[in-house]
Amino acid sequence: MENDISRELIIKARNGDMKAFEEIYHLASGFVYNVALRIARRHAEAEDITQEVFIKMYSALNQFSFRSSCKTWLYRITTNTAISRCRKFGRERDLAAKYKDHLEIEAQEGPSAGPVEAKENEKIIGDMLAKLDEDQRACMVLREMEGLSYDEIADILNIPLNTVRSRLHRARETLLEFARKEKTL
Repeated sequence: MENDISRELIIKARNGDMKAFEEIYHLASGFVYNVALRIARRHAEAEDITQEVFIKMYSALNQFSFRSSCKTWLYRITTNTAISRCRKFGRERDLAAKYKDHLEIEAQEGPSAGPVEAKENEKIIGDMLAKLDEDQRACMVLREMEGLSYDEIADILNIPLNTVRSRLHRARETLLEFARKEKTL
């Protein structure tokens, strides 16, 4: 979602224009899915979160006041939904779901997959993010992968700026320790 969704499109959707809401969905669903996947770490979970985000967005369109960009608003809804969902289902993953996700990834990548190094790097990043709690992971994804400022993260997560700083600091310490143990640095 390189460009923010226009005010006019949001107003049309707010007034009940389903075509406008579908356009918003098409413009932003990939962005929402990617953020959800980075926090939840499972494709099926990210798909569910994406659907939940758009249901919440549709229900709350009348409350959107244009004080922030639509992208910031979607970041907030997505990260909060993903964190809540991760907490709800806990850290334990059942083996059948892991196996199913593994098969889905292999099927999607197929013979046209990128270089081996890209797969290895993706696995390393996923393993490292898995070492963080949900709050730290959300901050790291928004900062390091999405490139948001500390102020934007604080606004999206609705937490104080110093909380963002401390979560990122603790997350980086955890990741450095993990990297030392795994000798990936």
